[in-house]
Amino acid sequence: MAATNGRVPQLLHTTVTPAIEIKGLTKRYRTGLRREMVLALDHLNLDVQPGEVYGLLGPNGSGKSTTLKLALGLIRATAGEAKIFGKPCTSVVSRLHVGFLPENPYFYRFLTGAETLMFYGRLCGMRSAALTKRVDELLQLVGLTSAASRPLAGYSKGMLQRIGLAQAMVHDPQLLLLDEPTAGVDPIGSKEIRDLIIRLRAMGKTVLLCSHLLTQVQDVCDRICILNQGRKVREGRVDDLLRDQKRLCITVENLPEAARAQIAQWVEDWGASVVSIENPQTTLESLFLDAVKAQQTPTPPTKP
Repeated sequence: MAATNGRVPQLLHTTVTPAIEIKGLTKRYRTGLRREMVLALDHLNLDVQPGEVYGLLGPNGSGKSTTLKLALGLIRATAGEAKIFGKPCTSVVSRLHVGFLPENPYFYRFLTGAETLMFYGRLCGMRSAALTKRVDELLQLVGLTSAASRPLAGYSKGMLQRIGLAQAMVHDPQLLLLDEPTAGVDPIGSKEIRDLIIRLRAMGKTVLLCSHLLTQVQDVCDRICILNQGRKVREGRVDDLLRDQKRLCITVENLPEAARAQIAQWVEDWGASVVSIENPQTTLESLFLDAVKAQQTPTPPTKP
């Protein structure tokens, strides 16, 4: 069954191994001169299915980047576990099919775009003609063929982000983790990266991304998770979460002009037929702000 707007259809009773499976993931660390304990992530549970684009949202300091680092095995969890394609994230083998683009990637700016991809390809164990072919494919995929021989020092922010995506894909991973892939990118560059993520989904890749651009997330993600203060406050499919359950929109046909101000039960009396009854959608921005505010609102103490 085809997915609406290119999104992954909802599967029931699936036994497919999740691309990412997180259970009870918790991270505490000490910070500041007083070495006070900070709870960065609090018993997080989530899973990312193969072939979907999953968005991780939240204010600064909500635990998004911590989640990515834990999933990649870059830092150790205080409690809980994370698995990639069924393998513990603490094992090197779990990362063989993973590509990562950090929020602020560092590149050798004296290298050209092609040389950069050749460098990272060799780090991944790729050699000779296969690597050269892969570099050409990636430069075409991210739209940088014409800038292949230009040093990265002359690249714009958007071009650097696209070469960053290319390096994350150089070994043809099945899972991509993208931390703020459009950070500091202008609207044109942001749209190009958004379109590229949609192409990756069409290629069967799984993408977990963090972003503050809620409109972009709404356009590309199949499911989202909203974090706040290290806790999951909302999760689900984008289409389901954006339905406004407090209102109904009724579409009718052949309704006389004089009857348009009447309430729903008058429709049949006027000889019209109800075409559809559905929940109108809100925006991801409104959902995000409401979820965060609701989680921050203190619960009134119960009376003894």
